[in-house]
Amino acid sequence: MTIFERIIAREIPAKIEHEDEHCIVIHDIQPQAPVHLLIIPKVVIPRVGEAAPGHQAVLGNLLLAAGVVARKLQLDRGFRLVINQGPDACESVPHLHVHLLAKRQLAWPPG
Repeated sequence: MTIFERIIAREIPAKIEHEDEHCIVIHDIQPQAPVHLLIIPKVVIPRVGEAAPGHQAVLGNLLLAAGVVARKLQLDRGFRLVINQGPDACESVPHLHVHLLAKRQLAWPPG
């Protein structure tokens, strides 16, 4: 089991910001911005490149959940969503998740 599966199963504590039938949104324990959330699907999809057509509703829900928490936290000045895949992107957990970063100026291009 990945750390995210263990958080979803409540075996490991996390600061939960939002939860619905498809995903859980938690605060990152090593934040890279004043607001750094992880939007994690409850179904295990190892990485976005391995998502299947049957995951469409779950994938869409990840973006909808980002909007829900952005409104809740009043992120009116903006936020960034990031999905890492593979070693060159610094993927650290083989369970698809979306990073939501906000409350500081984010550089462009990223990286």
